[in-house]
Amino acid sequence: MSQFQFVMRSGPTPGVTFPLEGDQLIIGRDSSNSVAINDAEISRKHSRLSFQGGKYVLEDLGSTNGTFVNGQRLAGPVVLKPGDVISLGEQIVLMYDAINMDPGATIASPRAFARMTPPPIQQQPVAPVQVTPPVYPGVPSKKTNLIPFFIGGGILLFLCLCISFFWWVDATYRWCTFFPFISGCS
Repeated sequence: MSQFQFVMRSGPTPGVTFPLEGDQLIIGRDSSNSVAINDAEISRKHSRLSFQGGKYVLEDLGSTNGTFVNGQRLAGPVVLKPGDVISLGEQIVLMYDAINMDPGATIASPRAFARMTPPPIQQQPVAPVQVTPPVYPGVPSKKTNLIPFFIGGGILLFLCLCISFFWWVDATYRWCTFFPFISGCS
C-alpha cells in the first residue's frame, strides 16, 4: 500500500512529517485543519488537497501569500508528483513524498504527527532547500524609489552653495556689489 506525506524542509518545525490521509485535507494556520502549520505567513485556510484517482490534487484557497509547486504560483488545481516542492508563502517549504507502508503496521493519525516535536537532526538529516521568491512575467520586481534621495541631495547641495556664496561675499566685503539696496551702500 502506498501512502503520501509532506516533510517540512523549512518553516517553524523542519523535519516534521505530515502523513496525508483522507479525501479532502485543508492546509493552514487554523488548528482544526488536517495539516496545521502555525506560522503568520500561512492563511487560516491556505490550500486544499483532494485525493482523486490515486493522486493528490493541490489548490490554493485564495491565500494572501500564495501556494507554489516547484516555484510556480498556483493559478488552478495541480496534480502532485512525489518529489514536488510545495511552498506556502516564501518561508514554508514542504516536500511531497510517496512512502510504502507495511499493511500490518500501526498508523498514527495526522494530528498526532503534526503536534510532535521534530526529531533531532542527527536522526533524520534534512538537506537545506534554497528558496527563491517566484518571478512573474509582466509583474515588476520590488524596486527602491530613489526620487526622495535625489530631492534630498539636491536640497543639501543648494544649501551648501548658498552658505558658500554668503561666506565668500562676507569674506571679500562685496555686500554692496551684490546687494546695493542694503542701507549704507551708496
